[in-house]
Amino acid sequence: MKIVVIGGTGLIGSKTVAILRQGGHEVVAASPKSGINSITGKGVKEAMAGTQVVIDLANSPSFEDKAVLEFFETSGRNLLAAEAEAGVRHHVALSIVGTDRSDNGYFRAKVAQEKLIKASGIPYTIIRSTQFLEFLGAIAASGAVGNVVKISPGLFQPIASDDVAAIVADVALGAPRNGIVEIAGPERAPFNEIVARYLKAVGDQRVVMSDPEARYFGGRVETHSLVPLGEARLGRIGFEEWFRRSRTAA
Repeated sequence: MKIVVIGGTGLIGSKTVAILRQGGHEVVAASPKSGINSITGKGVKEAMAGTQVVIDLANSPSFEDKAVLEFFETSGRNLLAAEAEAGVRHHVALSIVGTDRSDNGYFRAKVAQEKLIKASGIPYTIIRSTQFLEFLGAIAASGAVGNVVKISPGLFQPIASDDVAAIVADVALGAPRNGIVEIAGPERAPFNEIVARYLKAVGDQRVVMSDPEARYFGGRVETHSLVPLGEARLGRIGFEEWFRRSRTAA
């Protein structure tokens, strides 16, 4: 089977490409560096020729509200038009749990991307994931004020990128759901507690303060803003196992 992975050289993309290639599939790791650009459209039509499945893992280089919205709308339109012409049978896209329950500009852009997919007429599966464990350092940095890190006490259920890639590959090889699959890590706890756990593990002396008013990249975090509300497919790698692996790989 020929599979095109948009964003195939990124954190999730590179892992997904490796899994699919190990399964004997013909996989195109698409990125601007490989001459396939979903924003300009360069190389997209050519890449789609003979393709059965497209996995869209593209990510905006900017998190500014207008720029990120333009990125996902432009990229989505270019990809879906080329896929329709090529007769692609399954479009898989990675989105975010809670994307329709937040005033975060990035989340709003993902909602716009999802709407384009649903209206395209191409069989699809949207995978909404919780935040990646690999992002905990950046999340702590975003809430830091001096030696204090202010984080919401809302619930958090981060997932390891290895689990995300494994599930993305599995979903891509299955039948289109024409709907949404939610995925999350195996452990759920208050956001501030997980960030504090991470900082302690890396030897960071900053103090994590529970602050209900703390924003997550501009968006307010309610109790269930960032976790699945219903059934979700859970990853297997918990924090301790992920941290051990990340130290070994470093």
